Amino acid sequence: MTTSPELRPSRRTLLIGASLAAVTTGLAACAPRSPATGSAPAASASPVPGGVLRAAFAGGGAQETLDPHRANLFLEGSRSKMIFEKLADLGEDMSAVPRLAQEWEPNADLTQWTIRLREAVFHDGRPVRPEDVLYSYRRITDPAEGFRARSNFAMLDLDASEVQDERTLRLHLSRSYAEFPNSLAAFGAFIVPEDATNFDEPVGSGPFRFAGWDPGRSLTLDAFDDYWEGRPYLDRLEYLIANEESARINALVSGTVQYAHDVSGSTAQTYAAREDLVFTRLPNSGMNGFAMKTDRAPFDHPDARRALFALTDRQELVDAALAGAGNVGNDLFGKGYEYYADDLPQREQDLDLARRLIASSGLGDHEIVIDTADAGTGLIASANVFADQLRAAGLSASVHQRDAGTYWSEILDEGILCAYRSGGMPIESHVSQRLLSDSSTNATAWRDPEFDALYADAIATADPAARAGIYHDMQTTLHDRGGFLIWGFADWIVATSANVAGIVEAPANSLDWARFDRVWLA
Repeated sequence: MTTSPELRPSRRTLLIGASLAAVTTGLAACAPRSPATGSAPAASASPVPGGVLRAAFAGGGAQETLDPHRANLFLEGSRSKMIFEKLADLGEDMSAVPRLAQEWEPNADLTQWTIRLREAVFHDGRPVRPEDVLYSYRRITDPAEGFRARSNFAMLDLDASEVQDERTLRLHLSRSYAEFPNSLAAFGAFIVPEDATNFDEPVGSGPFRFAGWDPGRSLTLDAFDDYWEGRPYLDRLEYLIANEESARINALVSGTVQYAHDVSGSTAQTYAAREDLVFTRLPNSGMNGFAMKTDRAPFDHPDARRALFALTDRQELVDAALAGAGNVGNDLFGKGYEYYADDLPQREQDLDLARRLIASSGLGDHEIVIDTADAGTGLIASANVFADQLRAAGLSASVHQRDAGTYWSEILDEGILCAYRSGGMPIESHVSQRLLSDSSTNATAWRDPEFDALYADAIATADPAARAGIYHDMQTTLHDRGGFLIWGFADWIVATSANVAGIVEAPANSLDWARFDRVWLA
């Protein structure tokens, strides 16, 4: 068993969003707060109630939505979790932790999960009931809608699932699935009131309630007094849209906002000396690497892939592509996450080994074209640096810049090598979405029946230690001859005014990322 512990925005704040354009897409357990760079006066260690916090995020223009099941942007993800809740969310290590679910327990073969709900209420005073959960999941899995979280519930048999009592339900699955709590925590898997269809003035059970919205410009939320985990410290939370990083920083420096999401390492360095600002790193928030197509020449030869593993200078890539805001990778996804195989030897650049592997694989007979695009931080810079590293090892290499709008769909089937990045997710989700023979986003074209069988064994194994052992075996295979060359993990950075306290160093897409109900103004 698993258990857990109205005012409108001012004209001035609205103009911040109105002056900016361009669409930016995204998607997507606490550590003590510490500034990434610079020094700042210590904010009050004891929470102080009251006040208004204004947060600047990149947005999606008039197409933005408050429907939590349609959320795709980081902005929408943060807003959704302040208004709504999920049965579970992801902790710092990307394992599921209970939220609206007080506890869950599977049957012996992991095909039925009994869930006990907390005593929680929606903003209109109605209790959160099992019927609301079933309605939400039925809506999410509607094939006519194409909601983001639909694939996470592909094994859920809603017709067989049932209400047990006023706070208990039993969910039936079509197959054994030890990682089902990851589905409960999936991005977009929020619980809405039964029969909710219009989200222009949404009603949720989260820590803040709706107060006002101007799509593409601002959203105003007020503290919810009856939130199950306690009233937020803030009285009010305002989201403002600022698509350009420079606009977010300028708004912070001017005092228009107190929180700026997603700033670069170079910006943090530029403003490091200011005592009125704090830059907080969110470690392991993004994976950066290259995807090699394992089903075609030259990377259908395992030694060709091993050659690239050996020739890579990972620290140079972190320094150049991430401005040093991150740490080196070891060709495995999920550093620091649950099941990560941290005992496998860390790769170092070995050009002698690389040249031997180049010779044994015939890699030197090929032109290595690296696909990239301006579709994410570090993609172009990393491709250019890596091309130089390939040339230093004696290979012929070039960079092909694709259109950013179609990049992620094109690289699934085209090319031989591409720059790649990902946000945080459980290692099991990374495997199921990207590394199985039938995975829909298999950018490395990795198809290995034995690997597929190991995954099937892992998710059908109830014992956590035994399951971890299977994941370790899978990662050993990937470390030896996989198609992902994962050179680094990015620390995303948020900037705040020095009087903002309660920001924690939590990876993006986790429970404590952008969690404004635990923030206060000192």
